[in-house]
Amino acid sequence: MFAGEIISLFVAVSWTATALFAEVASKRMGSLPLNTLRMTMSLILLSATLWLMMGTPWPRYADGSTWIWLALSGVVGYVIGDYCLMQGYIYIGSRFGQLFMTLSAPTAAVTGFLLLGERMRPLAILGMLITLSGITLSILSKNGNTVKMDLPKKGIFFAAVAGICQGLGLVLSKIGLEHYHAAINSVPTSRHVDIYIPFAATFIRASVGLIGFFLLLKVFNHDWKEKLRHAATDRKAMWCLLGATVFGPFIGVSASLLATMYTSTGIAQTLFALTPVLIIAPSAVFFHEKVTLREVLGALLSVAGVSLFFI
Repeated sequence: MFAGEIISLFVAVSWTATALFAEVASKRMGSLPLNTLRMTMSLILLSATLWLMMGTPWPRYADGSTWIWLALSGVVGYVIGDYCLMQGYIYIGSRFGQLFMTLSAPTAAVTGFLLLGERMRPLAILGMLITLSGITLSILSKNGNTVKMDLPKKGIFFAAVAGICQGLGLVLSKIGLEHYHAAINSVPTSRHVDIYIPFAATFIRASVGLIGFFLLLKVFNHDWKEKLRHAATDRKAMWCLLGATVFGPFIGVSASLLATMYTSTGIAQTLFALTPVLIIAPSAVFFHEKVTLREVLGALLSVAGVSLFFI
């Protein structure tokens, strides 16, 4: 009982750790080298996990439909979403970057309604307005008669796109998981594979993510080999990268897919959205960021707005 909700809370904690590690690593090595190496590490960890669970280092039983939907999820959630998120960390930091991830909840709700037929109550519109109000309260300030934006516009753009892509990617993943279940049910097997499926699905998404990030790295950087070499020799950046990988695409993403198997996409996304609140204290402690009451209220308001989507 409440297994999906408990797993979703664990995901929020895991993503808080991921954001803190990723902010340090992204500022030291750049978004594309970070994501390329992160996907490589995650595939190694996932392959080892799949081999221990099912005896093969790659996803078993996945049919064409499973690969298509999870690959689409990988393009949207990883290649576009994670690239924009890491870029956002560079410009505005992980605390504000995670605040914009609350946009994933309304995106998941609308997409889940359109693609999966999941119910979205009238309070969803109010929830969207409250969530946007919370973000606005956090990033805008008034100086006399002038209202100004406290954050760089580039950072806001990248973080907003990342939040939207996470919500859309989660719904695409859920569709892929449904196809995966159907494929497994059509094959006689005596093994219990419920725990296996999320790691296998994450492997598919991460494979597509690695291909996408590597291509982007080569296209936008003629000295991509040197960038990767420099990143790999930065000891502090690599330790932070390892932390971001373990808590992100390995544990966090796999657990997020597992959560959607035991609860609705919307409820899971609501609990995932607690990360902007959970990250406030460690950001102040580790990064010595000055946190204002207005920013705290904005984060709380955004999370409160997310919860209204699914009451």
